[in-house]
Amino acid sequence: MLLKTVYFTGPDLELPLSRYHSATVAALDVNQTKLGYSPARDRSPLDSGRGSLPPLLHLSILAVVTAAGAVLRFHALAVKTFWFDEALSVGIARLDWYNFVRILWRREANMSLYYLLLRAWLHFGSSEASIQSLSVLFGVAAIPALYLLGRRLFGSPVGLIAAALLCVNSYHLHYCQEARSYSLTMFLCILSSLYFLKLLDVPSRANRDVYVLLSALAFYAHFFSALMLLAHRLSLHFLDSDGVPKQTRRVWVPIAVAVSPGVAFIATTGVGPVSWIPRPGLYDLWQLTLRLTGDGGPLLVFLYAGACLGAVAGNVDWGKKQVSREAWLCRFLLLWMFLPVLLVFAVSMVRPLFVARYFIFSLPALLLLASAGLARIRSRWLFATILLVFLGISLRGTAAYYHELSTSPPEGWRAASQYLLRNTRPGDALVFHIAMGRLPYEFYRSLQSPSAVGPDVLYPYHGSRITFLDFVEKPDYARLRAAIPQHPRVWFVISSADKTASVLSSLISAAEPISERHDFGGIQVVLYSKPAAAPSTRN
Repeated sequence: MLLKTVYFTGPDLELPLSRYHSATVAALDVNQTKLGYSPARDRSPLDSGRGSLPPLLHLSILAVVTAAGAVLRFHALAVKTFWFDEALSVGIARLDWYNFVRILWRREANMSLYYLLLRAWLHFGSSEASIQSLSVLFGVAAIPALYLLGRRLFGSPVGLIAAALLCVNSYHLHYCQEARSYSLTMFLCILSSLYFLKLLDVPSRANRDVYVLLSALAFYAHFFSALMLLAHRLSLHFLDSDGVPKQTRRVWVPIAVAVSPGVAFIATTGVGPVSWIPRPGLYDLWQLTLRLTGDGGPLLVFLYAGACLGAVAGNVDWGKKQVSREAWLCRFLLLWMFLPVLLVFAVSMVRPLFVARYFIFSLPALLLLASAGLARIRSRWLFATILLVFLGISLRGTAAYYHELSTSPPEGWRAASQYLLRNTRPGDALVFHIAMGRLPYEFYRSLQSPSAVGPDVLYPYHGSRITFLDFVEKPDYARLRAAIPQHPRVWFVISSADKTASVLSSLISAAEPISERHDFGGIQVVLYSKPAAAPSTRN
């Protein structure tokens, strides 16, 4: 049955013309009684007064916002050199299948979905911009996906506001321009949440299967996505158990089965891959807050806080277990936004796991909750003014990001590798202070020429092709001590100061003194060379 309700609006009044409004709302078809839908709540300054904005206008606005997001994310792509983790992504994706599987199970199962997709993407190009554009595509796709999720939660106006805020969010933009899995993770988390809500509304087998698939993919894009799934599960405690469909209650077993290989990897590998993470403090929480809100400074943080409070005002009573659906939607977003951050922060007091970029999947919840608060502003002029302030300050954060790209020296793997290849001589040797330091060098060597001649690599080395051992091997000091004197010059590449770098430096300098030292944005290239033999003289 298709029914339409006509509204009379005044300064403080919004009433249906028909006195049978209650019966009308109850009789609306399933497409209008979805979780979170309410005819009155769906109205905002973007959708008010004499009727809704035409659907075509909604789609046109969304298209403009998405196009603007694409321009911002493709702009200045590959201006900065790959940093270490991006080169690691490419190095893993370029391995042959045997070594690819071995390194995933041995050390790098996190982000395995991204490595698999990147492996296929490399067939379209191997430049920095081409590789990073895969992340850009997922980042751009997240804008309309967030609109769909916002429309499902609170209506089309909230979806459009959230899409606009995401478009200019510098935190999201930053990770859309990295050859890492973060933009893919956020995109999949948005879709997973969308189908979680669909499954509650329409508990069909198709919705269940899609939700399980998207949730498993999000987990293999980044293991921290499991915390979002935990938020999904906990949010059901605030719904009447009779209102939770059986398909939803049964969905957790297939998800558990799907993610079990990843859980087995975590159990067997331990903390090795994340042992570098320092213990966080309150300052790290504040920095994460600044970044999630778009690096617009404290003012933008306070604006987001006010908008979120506006959304939850009168909707969240934590003393009640079962609440109205509107209140449940707010709890759902609050759990998604806060639970991962606070849980990991608490665990990190014992075992540090807190890294700001790992929480990018919580960004959609923040944007949606803030957008719901903004949509509750009834005055068009006040709404437009506040939204423009949000967008203006966010664009200032985006401009600061671009400025940092052009002025701040990044990790200089590109410059360091090119310098090595330009200045090497026959017989030179090359040592990296950590095994994976060879990966960015090999990437830039392949860009110059696949057959470019470089120094003989002494560590790590397992043949002419990279293997999984080149990611994990520890230095064999006895072998290096015997090999180094056989070369007239030895290049030593140091990416961080640690005990291994100190030991290797002492080992090389014992055979040959330092003759040059260069710093490329934190990457040090040191040349050790034997002094030239003095010409012999005859009496």
